[in-house]
Amino acid sequence: MAVNPSSGCCPEAGKQFPCQGCNISSQCCDSYEFCVSCCLNPARTHEETAIKMKVAKPATAGSYGSIFNFCAGRCRHNSGSVVHENAYASEMHHCFSFQLNSSGIVKPQSEVEFSDVSIIIGRQGQSCTMACKSRGQSCVSNSLQKYMSCKGACKASIGPDQPAEVIDNAPRYLHPGACMYSKKQSILSCEGSHPYTRRLCPCA
Repeated sequence: MAVNPSSGCCPEAGKQFPCQGCNISSQCCDSYEFCVSCCLNPARTHEETAIKMKVAKPATAGSYGSIFNFCAGRCRHNSGSVVHENAYASEMHHCFSFQLNSSGIVKPQSEVEFSDVSIIIGRQGQSCTMACKSRGQSCVSNSLQKYMSCKGACKASIGPDQPAEVIDNAPRYLHPGACMYSKKQSILSCEGSHPYTRRLCPCA
């Protein structure tokens, strides 16, 4: 986003609430600035809910107070966006989305815990986005890297539809019946699908 160097302001002309480099489904972005911009769109973030959100987990923590403060705070990095304490779980590590946990409490997607996630097996060729939606839930994209990089009795592969089971009647070169996990976790996505696999999906 261009900024006028003398005034420090953004140009008046142009698209409002741009989401360049953002995944609208997961509401995660690859840059902080566009995450805040996308989050500020009233169609994506309801102000009444946002301003009631706690800044931190302790009961004594204050709330954000404004939708801008909410978006600026939510889009920053947090423990849910990293793995091994020194690497991002995904290039899309600036997130502002909400999820409902099992108690009906609103939580940002980056803070959804494994206890809040339902693991389901999608139908053949179905993406996790559609598998979770069929149950009235949403796919928790950061859980794909954080909790679902299975390697036991599985074959290493590369694909956005993993971890997944290869169906029994798949061509032999695809290893029918095998469990596949991706060696390149950064490409995993809720939208990924393959005509010969059934995905393991984290939904909340």
